[in-house]
Amino acid sequence: MRKVVLDCDPGMDDSMAIVMAAKSEALKLLAVTTVSGNYPVEVTSRNARKVLEMLSRTDIPVARGMAHPMVRQSPKDPFTHGADGQAENNLPEPKMPLSALHAADLIIKLVMANPGEVAILCTGPMTNLAMAITKAPEIVPMIESVIAISGAFGLNEYAFLNATGDTPQSEWNVYVDPEAADIVYRSGVKLVALGLDIATHFSVNFSEAQIAAFAASDRKEARFLSRAIRFVNDRGFDAYCTIIDCMAVGYAIDPTLVATKAYRVGVETKDGLTLGMTVRDGRHHHVWEQLPLVNVGISADHGRFLQLLSELTLQ
Repeated sequence: MRKVVLDCDPGMDDSMAIVMAAKSEALKLLAVTTVSGNYPVEVTSRNARKVLEMLSRTDIPVARGMAHPMVRQSPKDPFTHGADGQAENNLPEPKMPLSALHAADLIIKLVMANPGEVAILCTGPMTNLAMAITKAPEIVPMIESVIAISGAFGLNEYAFLNATGDTPQSEWNVYVDPEAADIVYRSGVKLVALGLDIATHFSVNFSEAQIAAFAASDRKEARFLSRAIRFVNDRGFDAYCTIIDCMAVGYAIDPTLVATKAYRVGVETKDGLTLGMTVRDGRHHHVWEQLPLVNVGISADHGRFLQLLSELTLQ
């Protein structure tokens, strides 16, 4: 059983990532840590606890993290997840308390207590992890791996057709806090970056029969997903919007779902047209060796991924 910490900013797709991680028998979810991203950290911390209470998993601690990017103001997400941040599912207000520890401190504590065993799943901006690494750099070789929904690498048309950041070729999580992403990318940690090239692929969609099965299920989380899908469909978006962050959890459960390739990658931290862009150096010659080496997702078995997600949601 793989030990994981889910660092997230729920968000409907982060909410479904929590569902997957909490319900998978292949993972031991040690904690959920929250950060400002899709919504302010007050909202993301509340939404994470709502999901865990929906699943009756209040044994999993939730630690509130960074309220702002490291050196910037929080941008406003142009894509809305609804007034509640969860596609208007309007889950009950949570009763479980937050952890007494800050998210960065809880990450440090769990990694140090389980050296070489904890994978950090980053489905939001990397601010919490960057702060943990800055505060305790000795944890870097102790982290089993970082699996992140991060970047857009220009490997296919989906990387930029569905760009989620607020510059033309950026991904939201990197765009919100590019300085934090730069720290994590350059830290030397074993990083798997699952970018928009595979996470927002048009193959990540459900049939009407599958959506109907979610809606008819007696599982609250299945009905949550069905309502989220209808929410985005009614606004002209496809179902992939509801489960982007689930790809990181899917990879943690079964790495064969995604093929990766090592590239030198840099994060653009300068303001302007390319802020937050992840620049992949894939040249045969004159490669910038000073850039960090990152394992980038280049293709995915979206059919098996959707099957895994469906099974976990309905069981």
